[in-house]
Amino acid sequence: MIERYSREEMSKIWDLNSKFSYYLEVELAVIKARVEAGEFEREVYENIKKTAKFDLKRIDEIEKITRHDVIAFLENVNENVGRKYSPYIHRGLTSSDVIDTAFALQIRDASKIINNDLDKLIELVKTLAFKHKNTVCLGRSHGMAAEIITFGFKLLNLLDMLQRAQKRFNYALNDILEGQISGPCGTYTNISPEIEAKTCEILGLKSAKISTQIIARDRHAFYIQAISLIGCVIENFAIEIRHLGRFEVGEVEEGFSKGQKGSSAMPHKKNPVSCENLSGLARILRSNTISASENIALWHERDISHSSVERVIFPDSTILIDYMLNRFYDVLENLVIKKENMIQNTKKYGGIIYSQSCLLKLTQFNMTREEAYKIVQKEALDAYNNNGNFKENMKKYLNDKDLEDCFSEEKYLKNIDNIFTRFEQ
Repeated sequence: MIERYSREEMSKIWDLNSKFSYYLEVELAVIKARVEAGEFEREVYENIKKTAKFDLKRIDEIEKITRHDVIAFLENVNENVGRKYSPYIHRGLTSSDVIDTAFALQIRDASKIINNDLDKLIELVKTLAFKHKNTVCLGRSHGMAAEIITFGFKLLNLLDMLQRAQKRFNYALNDILEGQISGPCGTYTNISPEIEAKTCEILGLKSAKISTQIIARDRHAFYIQAISLIGCVIENFAIEIRHLGRFEVGEVEEGFSKGQKGSSAMPHKKNPVSCENLSGLARILRSNTISASENIALWHERDISHSSVERVIFPDSTILIDYMLNRFYDVLENLVIKKENMIQNTKKYGGIIYSQSCLLKLTQFNMTREEAYKIVQKEALDAYNNNGNFKENMKKYLNDKDLEDCFSEEKYLKNIDNIFTRFEQ
């Protein structure tokens, strides 16, 4: 199961080698933009593109002296480019021009994986929802039996939430895919706005409308919050599965593979370990939104208090949501749905879930709602408290024809098709 996950692909985006590769991509894009603007000769770009490379071990050696990772990176690249062309690299830029623009590229590539995960999950949920459109089960409020719905209806609510979560995610993503090449305080002292625009075009990014020495972090906080909300949607249904899988409910259960064990002491146990795992991981995503929000308030045009935080929460959040989406996919793909138990639960205590139908029927016989409510509540609670039969109790008030009408599940499902048509596209 775990082998399917794209965690290695996602993790690679955030490793040191990739980080510096993104830095180099930005530096080369700036040089290319300056060539196209007529500021540099074409040979400058061609030679730098051919010779520019870096070595993580060498960067580490230099950083021990400079105590600045971007400078260490640049010094190492310049060692390989040589004296003739190295002056063209990073000309007029500040470190954050490279860091923040490269960061947007990392986020873009990580988000492609997340969107792919979401697309696959949404398609699976939609398929399951339509498959179980007419699989009758209990609807519950406050954890207690309410009225009849279908399991497909439950899944349709999940589908709706996932689609909204993806829409929010891509809205936040669109907001964050901006680059800046604007110099030490964002005023283009030694580089022009036209070069910034051309660089971002080359990289497939938008130009920030304004930047200081960094791109403002409210958009990054929004992105992390959007990821967290995807996790919350997953957790919402993971908890649903945990509740429905309880021993006394028994309507669904996680797939249980051959040789799997549920407890070291109790051989009968089949625990919802994946859903419990997903609930726990969702807490981490939510906690990361606090750190992302704290990053918005920085000193003046910038400080670096946000940097150390982002080096943790962005890899962690994107890797986690990738893992969660894939694990949740596996849970749903292998979910055991116990239709017979679902039906039996709707019939408990002689069908007390049909109480509203009986209430409304009695009001048709010159009875006030309050009078009808008192009767139905009395008979329903009698069945519940004494392990009785609500339908039998109601025979004192309703004839067979009226009883069959009241206890008909079809009337509760008459608009299910209508609801499902909203999701056919």
